[in-house]
Amino acid sequence: MKSRGWEVVERVKAGDTLVFDGGYGTMLFAAGLLNGACPELWNDTHADVVAGIHKGYFDAGSDIVETNTFGGARLKLNEYALGDRTRELNVEGARLARKVAPARGFVAGSIGPTSRLPQDYALDAGVTDEEYEETFREQAAALAEGGVDLFAVETMMFPQEATAAIRACKAVTDLPVMATMFFQFEDLHDRDRTMWGESPAEVAKNLLAAGADVVGMNCGRGPDRAIVIIREMRQVTDAPLVAYPNAGLPITTGDTVTYELGPEAMAREYPALLDAGCNIVGACCGSNAEHIRLIAEVVRRRSAPGARG
Repeated sequence: MKSRGWEVVERVKAGDTLVFDGGYGTMLFAAGLLNGACPELWNDTHADVVAGIHKGYFDAGSDIVETNTFGGARLKLNEYALGDRTRELNVEGARLARKVAPARGFVAGSIGPTSRLPQDYALDAGVTDEEYEETFREQAAALAEGGVDLFAVETMMFPQEATAAIRACKAVTDLPVMATMFFQFEDLHDRDRTMWGESPAEVAKNLLAAGADVVGMNCGRGPDRAIVIIREMRQVTDAPLVAYPNAGLPITTGDTVTYELGPEAMAREYPALLDAGCNIVGACCGSNAEHIRLIAEVVRRRSAPGARG
């Protein structure tokens, strides 16, 4: 029997458009998380706050909400001397989201980069593909134990780390994997590329070849570039595509960081993102539940009987 998470893949292949959630760092910092502190530790110390963020996104119209485990791999938690709590913090992160999910809602286990460079880039010994896969297997197994429906391998910058995470998820469970990478906009060449120099088309093909079920982009400059990236990916695949860009570029004023796009300005870009061929849409850094509420309205209007596309 297939896990419930496969409904996500089946629905978008059947023509549904689903809504992902918004930023977590933005919300946690607003709730008092200090710079340099471990966000995943809040799954234990501030469980009510984390659950409240999940609930806020579901209430705003998210079909899929991710866990507060972006930096939950042992290689990343070791930076906070919390590596030995890897299983605990990931299981609890999954359970917090599961606890507040409505019957219609899906929970995606967030797996972000380790912040450790692969051997090809590192000045020290770097991380081997096998080491990446080992740390991601441990995290994926804990997230599955906590009750996630699918995985969100996200904000990856290097192909070695992205493909290792996909392989790890597939090795420990039968849950579907959504995989996204971070793209930089190169003004000089008017194009979007990963840290490795891959184009959106190359990323889509490589992530699918590694076993991902849904591919796309997240973070980055904003929805204007997400539209271009998704359009390029759609030219080379008919697989489900996901995009959850930042709310524009960050603006630093003293110790305060805000983002360019408020909820209304951001949501105005989403009809074009859907036209580009995106199946699952959300938002990343700088966004909150109000951004998602307006994005969900765009999706509902487009999905209404008689609406275009």
